[in-house]
Amino acid sequence: MRRITGKAKDETLIELQSATDPHTADDHSGNGVSLSERVTLPGHAETDKLQPNKDTVFFRDGVRRIDFVLSYVDDKDGEKKQERRERRREFEANLEKVGLELETEDKSDSKDQKTYFLKIHAPWDVLATYADILKIKVPFKQSDIPHSQDVPLDWLSRPFRLPEHIMRPQLDYFTYPFDKAKTDFFLINDKDTFFPPSTRNRIVFYILARCPYYKEGRKDKDKTGIKRLLSNGTYTSAFPLHDCRYWKRARNAECESERFNLYKHWARFLCFYKEQPLNLIRKYYGEKIGIYFAWLGFYTEMLFFAAVMGLICFTYGVLSYDDNISSKEICDANIGGSIVMCPLCDKKCPFWKLNSTCLSSWQSHLFDNEGTVFFAIFMGIWVTLFLEFWKRRQARLEYEWDLVDFEEEQQQLQIRPEFEIQCTNRRLNKITQEMEPYLPVTSKCARFCLSAATVVFWISLIVACIIGVIAYRLAVYAAFASIIKDPMRKIQVVGRFITPQLATSVTASCINFVIIMILNFFYERVAVWITDMEIPKTHLEYENRLTMKMFLFQFVNYYSSCFYVAFFKGKFVGFPGKYSYMFGTGSNLRNEECDPGGCLIELTTQLVIVMAGKQLWGNIQEALLPLMRNWWSSRKGRHHPENHYSRWEQDHVLQNFSQLGLFYEYLEMVVQFGFITLFVASFPLAPLLALFNNILEIRVDAWKFTTQFRRPVASKARNIGAWQEILNAVAILSVVTNAFIMAFTSDMIPRMVYLYAISEGTSMRGYVNNSLSIYNISQIPDNNMPEADHYWFDNTTATCRYRDYRYPPGHEKAYAHTMQYWHILAAKMAFIIIMEHVVFVVKFFVAWMIPDVPSDVKARIKRERYLIQEYLHNYEVERLKLQLSASFITEPSSETSPMTDKHEVLSECL
Repeated sequence: MRRITGKAKDETLIELQSATDPHTADDHSGNGVSLSERVTLPGHAETDKLQPNKDTVFFRDGVRRIDFVLSYVDDKDGEKKQERRERRREFEANLEKVGLELETEDKSDSKDQKTYFLKIHAPWDVLATYADILKIKVPFKQSDIPHSQDVPLDWLSRPFRLPEHIMRPQLDYFTYPFDKAKTDFFLINDKDTFFPPSTRNRIVFYILARCPYYKEGRKDKDKTGIKRLLSNGTYTSAFPLHDCRYWKRARNAECESERFNLYKHWARFLCFYKEQPLNLIRKYYGEKIGIYFAWLGFYTEMLFFAAVMGLICFTYGVLSYDDNISSKEICDANIGGSIVMCPLCDKKCPFWKLNSTCLSSWQSHLFDNEGTVFFAIFMGIWVTLFLEFWKRRQARLEYEWDLVDFEEEQQQLQIRPEFEIQCTNRRLNKITQEMEPYLPVTSKCARFCLSAATVVFWISLIVACIIGVIAYRLAVYAAFASIIKDPMRKIQVVGRFITPQLATSVTASCINFVIIMILNFFYERVAVWITDMEIPKTHLEYENRLTMKMFLFQFVNYYSSCFYVAFFKGKFVGFPGKYSYMFGTGSNLRNEECDPGGCLIELTTQLVIVMAGKQLWGNIQEALLPLMRNWWSSRKGRHHPENHYSRWEQDHVLQNFSQLGLFYEYLEMVVQFGFITLFVASFPLAPLLALFNNILEIRVDAWKFTTQFRRPVASKARNIGAWQEILNAVAILSVVTNAFIMAFTSDMIPRMVYLYAISEGTSMRGYVNNSLSIYNISQIPDNNMPEADHYWFDNTTATCRYRDYRYPPGHEKAYAHTMQYWHILAAKMAFIIIMEHVVFVVKFFVAWMIPDVPSDVKARIKRERYLIQEYLHNYEVERLKLQLSASFITEPSSETSPMTDKHEVLSECL
């Protein structure tokens, strides 16, 4: 094969000027065109227009489309330079043997004067061969099933719609896996455009990933694939081209300018209220990325209902502010001001008055009220509706995007090249009766044990860090208590608004967030390493294994601190004279109590800091940093790159979209999903924060894909994979966690027991006094008593109060739990059982009522399968008739007649 290589700019200009002769001949019979033949291309009439600004997606002949681009630079080291040059020579020779056509751009034509670009074109024969191998579905008949009819009040949705040509960039067809032997069965009008660019680059990448770069006759099986060549520096990058600049349409009418349409109608933030052009996203980026944005958009739409309900519950807490009798009693100088509370820590903490927590009690009421119970039940049902309706939406996309039978057909075709290279053992496949690579059981077990040990070690490291943060909370609480409550300090004004518990909780949450980010940085690399070590067989298996490892780690990393505050803090405190200590009495680290306003407000603080901090940090990484890079690039004078850079150079400077790029996007959203479901009872505004974040997230992700990333290689996926099972598990766990939060973290159950079983006249008056137990100050051990300079300013009081239900001093069961404690505990357990059963019954009933696949989609799938069988039968019958009639015709003049009319006959038949 002859390849075109780039030349100096003066030679190029001379050839462009001499290429205008309309009588020159075009040589399309060869796979390449030499430099001397370049002036003979009549297609240069168009190339003259494209070449000056270098913004083209075609070879120099202006006809053959660039399906993939490889870049490389020459090394200064002579030995390494020769070795890499030899690899490239063998690799490119093998690509040519497959049938790909290559064209090289010399480094003298690149802006940096050191980068070579190898452009790759797949001709029809290669595309047809591998489309047959990959069983790519292509159209054979235009769909006769009409789109859904207009719904009532359709005019309300018009402001949110996009133009029809953007929402449906191509007609609907019935499709069937491509068969090279039956090309006349399919609707092939133009072979150059029959396979869209996304399918073309997928086929070329499939070839690149499996093409060897060892000499013929040698058996260096590990020397295979573009990924290995990228890792060893032979090539610096490999990517398909965007079809145009994102802010301007392509000048060539043959370019689809889909990138421009995506940016104009999807990636700009001003389009945040518009629907997403999912069909165009799928057509340009492939089904896998299309499924992600479909899921993210649907999740955001469903968040709207949860956010509205959460806002209503929060509004109820605000409006019922003045009806909160408990807070009024705490703030009352005659009630809360007369109650002396026991010290909250040893030595450094003084006795204190209950009314000092007035503000904290009001804040707690905003989230800990009767509406929170209703919201927790609502979210348990909401998450079920979200998952069930997403299954229906996903089933519709599977049909519309030809993914119904994808997984079953493509499982073997998705075998990772790394598995084929590293697994040298072969065995017979009982189904295909062909030899295939496999990993021995002993090696598989050893790798699994090492992987499991690594995961356990890192999870243990997270637990150790959490214990360290808890120890920090216990150690610094006394310091905050002595500083904030000391009247001699000048920060006393701040102390009125910030309790020692709140100060400790906020600082500990910030430290915990920093630790989370640091551990994430390291574990992401460890997770990829151990998953590579396991050598999964298929891409799907690789992603599922990595997904489970990463989410397990993220679950412990992000949620462990919230679990501690919700279910452990303040539950194992003890009582004055018999306090519990974290590492025993010798450690002096007394288990911390909840904020005087209740444990729920601390859980709210923890949730807001970790959740909002993660979202803020993620948006800074995804949006602000690329914007700063763009600003810096513009300062260098790259305002109009199309005037200075070729299309491949413009894409070369963009960020590479890695194979795991989409994985991290899913992970970010699923972690957020956990925050708004597992602990939503403590913060009803969490769905509202998530909604605002996701509206921004969709447009930021869209902006990144269209402007910051190279065009990803199109890949297929019929669903969101292992994330679906993770979401189901989180949904079930969320019912349990919210029931326990309402029972044990919130004060709702003790208030209800007091209101309906103890109070007179069903009033909350006296609840504060009832919820506090009495302890004799003289019985407090010396190691629990405040130091002299932190002692209570009035020694006239003989008792102090603490949060618990215990008998007072002098009682025959002094300091033992009262019957009210056991009644409240029984009420809490009953509430958990009732809430869980009610929510689970509703969940399973809703799941049973809503079918996973819509009835109209089932009908369309059946009709398409029926048409495929009917058309294939008619096709084979007519093909047999043509063969039989041709065998009986002996006249030479009539021998070509059946072949001439063959396609017309088949068309009439179809």
